[in-house]
Amino acid sequence: QVQLVESGGGLVQPGGSLRLSCASSGTIPGIKVMGWYRRAPGKERELVASITGSSNIRYGNSVKGRFNITRDRAFRTLALQINSLNTEDTTVYYCLVRGAWGDNWGQGTQVTVSS
Repeated sequence: QVQLVESGGGLVQPGGSLRLSCASSGTIPGIKVMGWYRRAPGKERELVASITGSSNIRYGNSVKGRFNITRDRAFRTLALQINSLNTEDTTVYYCLVRGAWGDNWGQGTQVTVSS
């Protein structure tokens, strides 16, 4: 079973930046989309950013202009550059890869924005 492992989370001051990474332990066939989601306590899961197999990109409204999603050509690594962080960005970020056999989720990486 392919595993997705996120890294790069941590504690950062408001206005700071982080770079999140998601690495796949193997090949996922028929990838349709790769993306990042987050869920703050008491809130619904929110799309942060996604990129399709044909490189169409979507961003959640709250992160447009601040976050940037990229992936490698082999569809094995997904990255999220997050800039101008604010306290509302504090939560766990999850990596998703949607392939021919369904959704694969990572375990999440915590981002905490605090002074």
